[in-house]
Amino acid sequence: MLEKKYNHEEVEKDKYEKWLSNNYFTCDVNSAKKPYCIVLPPPNVTGVLHLGHAWDVALQDIIIRYKKMEGYDTLWLPGMDHAAIATEAKVVKKLKDEGIDKYEYGRDKFVKACWDWTYEHGDIIREQWAKLGVSLDYSKERFTLDDVVSKAVKRVFVDYYNEGLIYRGEKIINWDPVAMTALSNEEVIYSEEKSAFYHIKYKLEDSDEYLDVATTRPETIFGDTAVAVNPDDDRYKKYVGRNVVLPLVNKLIPVITDLHADITKGTGVVKITPAHDPNDFEVGNRHNLERIVIMNDDATMNENAFKYCGMTREECREAVLKDLKANDLLLNIEPIVHEVGHSERTGVMVEPMIKKQWFVKMRGLADHVLEVQKDKNKKVNFVPSRFEKTMNHWMEITYDWCISRQLWWGHRIPAWYRGDEVYVGMDEPKGDGWIQDNDVLDTWFSSALWPFVTLGWPDNTKLLERYYPNQCLVTGYDIIPFWVNRMTFQGEKLMGQRPFEDCLIHGLIRDKEGRKFSKSLGNGIDPFDMIDKYGADALRYYLATDVAPGTDMRFDEEKIKSTWNYINKIWNASRFVISNISDLKNIELNNLKPEDKWIITKYQKCVHEVKKFMDKYQFNNASSSIYEFVWSYFCDNYIEMAKYSIDSVSTKSTLCYILTGILKMLQPFMPYVTDEIYSMLPVKDSSDIMISDYPVYNKKLVFEIEEYAVDDQIEFIKSFRNIKAENNITKDMKVMFDTTDDNDLIVKMLKIKDNIVEKPLGIKAYRVFSNRVKAQIFFEKVESDAERLLREKEIKDLEASISRREKLLSNDNYVNKAPKNIVDMDRKKLEEEKLKLKELKK
Repeated sequence: MLEKKYNHEEVEKDKYEKWLSNNYFTCDVNSAKKPYCIVLPPPNVTGVLHLGHAWDVALQDIIIRYKKMEGYDTLWLPGMDHAAIATEAKVVKKLKDEGIDKYEYGRDKFVKACWDWTYEHGDIIREQWAKLGVSLDYSKERFTLDDVVSKAVKRVFVDYYNEGLIYRGEKIINWDPVAMTALSNEEVIYSEEKSAFYHIKYKLEDSDEYLDVATTRPETIFGDTAVAVNPDDDRYKKYVGRNVVLPLVNKLIPVITDLHADITKGTGVVKITPAHDPNDFEVGNRHNLERIVIMNDDATMNENAFKYCGMTREECREAVLKDLKANDLLLNIEPIVHEVGHSERTGVMVEPMIKKQWFVKMRGLADHVLEVQKDKNKKVNFVPSRFEKTMNHWMEITYDWCISRQLWWGHRIPAWYRGDEVYVGMDEPKGDGWIQDNDVLDTWFSSALWPFVTLGWPDNTKLLERYYPNQCLVTGYDIIPFWVNRMTFQGEKLMGQRPFEDCLIHGLIRDKEGRKFSKSLGNGIDPFDMIDKYGADALRYYLATDVAPGTDMRFDEEKIKSTWNYINKIWNASRFVISNISDLKNIELNNLKPEDKWIITKYQKCVHEVKKFMDKYQFNNASSSIYEFVWSYFCDNYIEMAKYSIDSVSTKSTLCYILTGILKMLQPFMPYVTDEIYSMLPVKDSSDIMISDYPVYNKKLVFEIEEYAVDDQIEFIKSFRNIKAENNITKDMKVMFDTTDDNDLIVKMLKIKDNIVEKPLGIKAYRVFSNRVKAQIFFEKVESDAERLLREKEIKDLEASISRREKLLSNDNYVNKAPKNIVDMDRKKLEEEKLKLKELKK
């Protein structure tokens, strides 16, 4: 028997261990069932799980549980990401707090410290997965730095290098001066900031003339090797080929023409700093300009900045502006707002730097994906479909991917150097003098292999053969460029087909005001605090059903509280059902009463609708359909109807049949409470709800005639109660039905058996009707002294108002001169008051 009160802590206790011990989460590679695989987007091991990951796993668990009940052999494969930059930063800080310097500590000890961090936080993450109740197959768990993945990563690097798809070159890249590593463009977050165009005089050689050069970065002036104008700009044609004097440095640099200089922007003259701007880098290549690096790796100024050496970028800017002004070289400062790039991980302003790095050639890989996306049988299907444009746009504009990172934690690049020789291979080269590349690979390089490396690739395993491609990926739209796109081109290149059939996209979680969660705002939410307060079922249900796919969510704790109330409603309804069907031996849907047929029909239609929504990943719509059925039809109506025939086998069978179906439809959303209630049912088709069959629509159990009839009776009951309440009709009323239909259910529900009369009474009658049922309520209200006095006062006030209006409207002067709309309004009110007076006197 269920406890009287729903207590999520008691309900959730020990259930996860039971599911694990029964191997409910384990796939069967030899099963005859159709396979269905989801590979979990791996959380990084830098800390605890956040709300976004809880949203991720809630959606995936719903899909897996639903598919398992649908009869699939399901595999939900877990894993974690080593998160090179983020983890290294955390471990560096931890060691620093202990008084240990990373470089003095040494690479081997530092990597061991990272592994210790990983083991500790990996255990925390597994505990949190368990608390959420997710059905992961832990026997298949992978880590992006484990031996299987490491072997695969080396294989891809070596093969791509031998094919010419991976190369080492000197290019301008995004540099994080705090993490001291290169970043890909996707790892740079842009935000609008207040800044300025600083207009500087670049004096022409041997002349008093000057060019007005506007720049947002005067501190990079020491790296200028030219100024450029557009070849079609007539204003500056006479200066092309001449030299200008570089301010503060006093060296000559040429005036060149290049299309990079835009006639319509600024003054049309731009300074060219090839070593510190990606566009200038390309201009420098076209004109064979010198590349002068003016900053150290920590973004302080180096010896090429002369007396400014050692200053930070910000300090240097202030000092340069001061000196430019002192030398009458600063024309003016024009305030602007523009986008500035910051490191996704450290938040520091990114510095463009020329570095020798490793790159993947992207054009051919991207073009192949674009071609595949035109084929509906081979493409990745995005849900919602609009996000396919995000992928395609990225593929169209892509550039070579910088994959090397100046870190110690990660997949070390399998390249060795000896003098000018370079060796790339799976194993260390033979012979003396070889030194391995110090850098590691971008974390996304290993994550891009996730859909198949988790299944054992590059070995041809049974898992790989059975579960690739995966059936679905669930992730946020913010990492489509980082991860989804890269998995897609790697899957196509290495496996010859898409990595997953469907890609379900969810939005971002924001606070109630629509702001991102951040430490500075103090608006962060710990999902596990919500579980402690309301239970895992309430949090899961809220996250999975609050918004449509691809839509941002505004977190609202009140909605989780409402979900808890909904679960409590289900709990109380289940207590009523189970307490009244304990002697039921079999479900017998024979000799059904009209109300039984009505609820069974509503249930069948609900199942039909819910399955349609579930198959389309529209969990918000599916949950709405279930909610309406549970609350409006089952709890508010059928349970009340059932109380009057609770001893009949058909009522007991119907209650058990419907409650079982409700629990099964809700099981993917609320695994804990549905498991608890299902276990108490006297008749069930499976030992555990998780391995039972999902409800199937049965057209033979749709009774539309009875559905219509009972719907009509419910409408009549609502109307009856409304009229009774509105007119303060008491229990001593009399009721006469004007129609001859079977009104037994209505009489029971309204409790009016002793109020029925066969003939009309000679007192006031209130008419109640629906489409099929008509009745009269006879009730003569006795007016109290207080009500009589109130009515008499209202009559007196109305008579005075009517008299005033009649005098006013009999005055031709008023009627002819007052605005027509005012006169018309007085006439209308006069008629209304007369009608009301008549009613009160009657």
